Amino acid sequence: MGKISDKWMVVIAVLIGTFTLILNNSMLNPAVPQLMNVFNTDAVSTGWVITIFMVTMGMIMPVTGFLGDKWGKKRLYIIGLSIFVIGSILGSFSWNLSSLIFFRGLQGIGGGIMMPLSMALIFANFPRKERGLATGVYGVAAMMAPTIGPTIGGIIIETGSWHYLFLCNVPVGLLGIWFASKYLKETELNKSITFDRWGFITVTLGVGLILLALGRTSSLEHLTYVSNIVLIIVGLISLVLFVMIEKRHKFPLLDLSIFKITTYSLSVWISGITSIGLFGGIFLLPLLLQNVYGYNAITTGLVFLPAALLTGIFMTVGGRMLDKRGATGVVTAGLIISTISTFLLGIMTMETSLAFIIIIMAIRGIGFGLCSMPATTAGMNAIPEQIVSRGSAMNNVLRQMSSALGIVFISIYYEVRKAQLYGVEGSVEMANLQAINEGFIILAVLTAITIPVGYLLGKTSKEAPVQEKSVS
Repeated sequence: MGKISDKWMVVIAVLIGTFTLILNNSMLNPAVPQLMNVFNTDAVSTGWVITIFMVTMGMIMPVTGFLGDKWGKKRLYIIGLSIFVIGSILGSFSWNLSSLIFFRGLQGIGGGIMMPLSMALIFANFPRKERGLATGVYGVAAMMAPTIGPTIGGIIIETGSWHYLFLCNVPVGLLGIWFASKYLKETELNKSITFDRWGFITVTLGVGLILLALGRTSSLEHLTYVSNIVLIIVGLISLVLFVMIEKRHKFPLLDLSIFKITTYSLSVWISGITSIGLFGGIFLLPLLLQNVYGYNAITTGLVFLPAALLTGIFMTVGGRMLDKRGATGVVTAGLIISTISTFLLGIMTMETSLAFIIIIMAIRGIGFGLCSMPATTAGMNAIPEQIVSRGSAMNNVLRQMSSALGIVFISIYYEVRKAQLYGVEGSVEMANLQAINEGFIILAVLTAITIPVGYLLGKTSKEAPVQEKSVS
């Protein structure tokens, strides 16, 4: 076996850290009921263990581009992973719910630093024609971890203690730090840039408040809370002010001019829709399997595994196809497969077999693998090299917000429709099934209307080198 090249060791280094980060977050979801018992608190208070990570991660992402240019991407990535490991260690020693929430917030800060830099570090080490395959391999972490995390978390909760949900991050995190120290190459610094203070304040406030409101919302009633309405309004006003500030600043925190590049804008749209589809499915499928068909949590987790495996495999296939043939065929095909398979999940009956669900989920995984990361890579390829880290930060922030929005919308729709249908059907299982079917149909329609966007992405990506020069 030949020696692995240095550039591929870069992919392995960032993959270890990213996989650990995303896996840990998804592992904690099934632990919420036990944490309620451990700390003797209600579901709303304990839900902050999940919410705070999402909020702090989203708040710190916009500043990573600036810090990476100022301090160096390698150094900052190692700092981010170290903060995540420290948060994991401290989290395992939490003495009450407040301390656990604080340490989860610390983990989120580390994650918010790491995620945008991962893609930027890969781009810095691979030529344009090889980035599809590289990001496809890296994307295994981003797409597989959320699907297998609940299974692993459920097993840990049933066979051990909640402390291991945090302690298991430490050895892998330390391994990731070692790999990063050894194989990541330091990027060129730009010490002339100045910090966009007001841009940072407004975008952090805007993203943080909106994610906070979305994280507190899981039913229609929550949308009517004055506190949530105020959070969303103030958040939106902050983001409007942020856009106004960025247009005038010499060194903007996030270079909004990249949205003038059609390819990048289209890729962000596809990225957001695939995130909604992925996390909407992760929300709906356990409800289907457990509340309708009566399967246990471990069986539910195992249903996700073939889809996760095929997503990872076809991310690398999709990346190679992107490098060789461009984005048109691979992204469009992925969106079509995702649309059809999601629609099939929306026409299930009480007699639908588990094997059918596993097969359709696996096909859906193929679709996501072909369209998600190749679309993101095509968009990132289209922007100037010097702002790749900022483009990655923007992509991650919008992906984070679209995922949260998607989960909130689907969860509210499910709760409202289930209550309406129960009065008609007279059966809890039938009401659940119909509400879940409709949820999948909505996700299928969203993906279907994105198919033309995938086609346009491929066409415009061929013009990307010309567009790069026109961006100011």
